[in-house]
Parts: sequence; C-alpha cells; structure tokens
Amino acid sequence: MQYDFDRVIDRRNTDSSKWGFNASTFGDADLLSMWVADMDFESPAPVIEALHQRAAHGIFGYPTRPASYFEAIIGWMSKRHQWEIKREWITCVPGVVPALVLALRALTQPGDKVIVQQPVYHPFAHIVHNNGRQLVVNHLKLANGRYEMDHDELERLIDARTKALILCSPHNPVGRVWTRAELERLGEICVRRNVVILSDEIHHDLVFKAFKHIPTACISDAIAQNTLTFIAPSKTFNIPGLGAAAVITSNPRLRAQYNVEVENAALLVGNVFGNIALEAAYRYGAEWLDQLLDYLQGNFDFLIAFLRERIPQIKVICPEGTYLAWLDCRALGLSDAGLRDLFRKRAKLLLNDGAMFGAGGEGFYRMNLGCPRAVLAEALDRLARAIETA
Repeated sequence: MQYDFDRVIDRRNTDSSKWGFNASTFGDADLLSMWVADMDFESPAPVIEALHQRAAHGIFGYPTRPASYFEAIIGWMSKRHQWEIKREWITCVPGVVPALVLALRALTQPGDKVIVQQPVYHPFAHIVHNNGRQLVVNHLKLANGRYEMDHDELERLIDARTKALILCSPHNPVGRVWTRAELERLGEICVRRNVVILSDEIHHDLVFKAFKHIPTACISDAIAQNTLTFIAPSKTFNIPGLGAAAVITSNPRLRAQYNVEVENAALLVGNVFGNIALEAAYRYGAEWLDQLLDYLQGNFDFLIAFLRERIPQIKVICPEGTYLAWLDCRALGLSDAGLRDLFRKRAKLLLNDGAMFGAGGEGFYRMNLGCPRAVLAEALDRLARAIETA
C-alpha cells in the first residue's frame, strides 16, 4: 500500500511529551515541536491492525513472548542487516536507555570509567554519572563537514579503570553511519584494552541509500565476544511508547552477568502491546520503512535547499542516517543564549540545543525531520523570517 507521510496529524491532547506540554513547560502553545526523537507519522498499518485485534480481546494479563516473537527479531536482523543471531543471544528489555543502565551495573563497578563519543545522545552522560561511574569523553572530529572518530585519542584515554565504551551507531545527533573500517579499528582497540562495547544501534534501520549500517558485532568474532548490542523497533516504526527492545550478545559470560541484573530489576515481564507491535513491525513493516526512508530523504533535500537559498549561514552536516538534522549555526555569530532566543522566542521553534549533547555541541542545533513536509516548511519559514527581521 502507499502511505501518506504528508498528512498532518494533531498530536496535542494525546499526552505526547513532544507536543502536549508546550504551554505548561515552555510557556508558549504556539511553538512548533521538532525536538523529541519520535516522528509525527502513523505507524505501519499492520502494526496498528495487530494492536486493534489484540485490544479487542479485552483481557490484558501478564504476557509471554512466543517463539514467533524471537523469530521476528532474528528474521529482521538477517534480512535487513545480514546478521545471523540465535535465540539464546537475545534478552528482552523495555527500552534501550534502561537496558544501558543495567549493562553499566552488570559490567562495571562504581568509580569505573566509561567512554562516550561526544557530541552524543545526552542520556549517555546522565546514566554514567547517575550510576556513580566516571565519564570520559572521546571527542568526535569535524573535518570538511563530516564527523570522524578520533581513534588515537581513544587509545590514549584508556587506562586500568576504563571498563566500557558506549557507542552510538548510527550516531545521534551527527548522523554518521560508521564504516566497517571505523568500527573495526574501534573494536580492535577495545578488545585489546579489555573495554566492553555497549553498542546502541536503535537507529540502525534509518539509513539512507548510499550508506550501509554494519552491526558492531558483525565485524569479527573477537569484537562480537566483547560487545552487547542494543536494538528496538521504536525509532524505526514510531512506537517508542510501547516499551519493547532487545539486548543481543553471543558471549555467554557477558549475557549471564547482564541477565542477572535484568532479573534483579524485575524487568522480565513485557508489555502486551509492545510485544505485539514489535512482532508485527519486524514481520510486516518493511514496505512502510522503505517509503519512510524515501520521504525522509526528501525532507533532508528540502532542508538543504531551503537553507542554501534563505539562510546560508546555517549549514547541515551531511546526513547519512537517522531523521535528525545537525545544524551548524556558528556562522550566525550568536552566543548560546542568543541562539536560544532566536529559535524559541523569535522563530517559535522547539529544537534541541547542541550544547546538551556535550563537548563539541556548542553552536549547533538538532532538528527532528520526522514530520510532514508542510510542517518542516513552516518551521524553516519561521526561522528565516526571524533572522531576516532581526
């Protein structure tokens, strides 16, 4: 079927964290929300239909996960990412961020060092600090409009207290889809220095045609044995509110340590609707996803053309994956406070301030392009008029 991503759906009054509290939280009901990383599109029709059918039963007791649930995950990873995984490698969890917290608790001790590659998804720093670990920043390098890993700095940062690295692949917010060579070098360093890789691959399906996501654990057996991979259908199919994710590792020792922490946290029981949605999405969602990726590419093309014509001071970091645009606003010559005033007060746009993503994020903003093009056009016109009338 043909999906209509141009349809504007009002998400106010649906308890949406992205749209529902602009007046109460930010003091302005007229803000256009382009911040929280969920999309303003309906999920695939097979997912909605599966949820309707399950809701019609009317009893929502404690669920189990049938064999077909795991077969759906295994089949999706094989078809979409050429990664052959086994049932016993999979641990079910309610979400990637809480799963990362459990990994830190299972595989590191208070006071241990954990590396993140900033600017990066801001909860990484929070969960490291909140669980009594030391945050170590391996800075990404921006060269000729493209971010790269600094493997030499990574090697220098590791010492006897360094126990884990949280990898964002594909990377949020800079939009990189890491190459095999980049992942291979990072993996080799971590294996040699005994640093476990916690590979957050939640955006792994949101990759544009010229690029290819490579699961970190596919690089080599040695790297696979040193890696926990975190996946979910939530970003891909716009179902983050349903609480279904998975942690995958072929290493039985790491898996056993991790599963003890999951059991201690009493997270073995899943969500009825999350289970249904995950299986339906992975079995029947490919057609919707292919159309979505074409639409998102069109949104990025529209953004780049608009900025080139109307706001040439703002540059877009070349997008390879995700639906999140990383905007370089440094040429506007504004302070952090000046940028916040421009986006929120004058343009009435709610975006993510780049500084929240850590070192190297200053002067940047993250814009969510997972929206109908008319909404994107309105947002960009607001921004252009705010700058032109300044």
